[in-house]
Amino acid sequence: MTNPDIPERTRGGLAGKIAGRLKEAAGSAVGHQNLAREGRLQQAQVEAESDAAIAADRARVVEAEAGLEAERRANELERERLENEIAARERDEAIERERREAEAAAQAEARRRKEAAGRKEELQERGADLAESAAEAERVAAAQEAARLEREARAAQANADAIDPEER
Repeated sequence: MTNPDIPERTRGGLAGKIAGRLKEAAGSAVGHQNLAREGRLQQAQVEAESDAAIAADRARVVEAEAGLEAERRANELERERLENEIAARERDEAIERERREAEAAAQAEARRRKEAAGRKEELQERGADLAESAAEAERVAAAQEAARLEREARAAQANADAIDPEER
């Protein structure tokens, strides 16, 4: 029999449950209600400890699952952030590539126009040279024609003088 003034340290688990049943059975058999009640309390305490342990295990599982879910969400957010970062970088690279292509196209167009202007100027100079050469050739031909006509006129005058010498 235990002293009610001294708290008894009960064993948990199966041994504590068996000890509680033995106390309850012994107390009932000898008619000692305090011992029987103590046995029932010990059994109830063991069951309560067992229930508490199960509840604690469940709480740890739920907590672990919540931790995993939070980690999964954090990973998902990080993945989305990285995808957005990659997409932004790709957009920036595409914009930069398009800018470089547009710049290269503008430079090529400027070169093409400059070359075309150079060719046009060259053609105009050639045209001017040809026109000048043609004008010179025409002047020379006109001078030759004038000289020929002058000679013919002198020859005609000499012929006229020879035919009518008095008219002179």
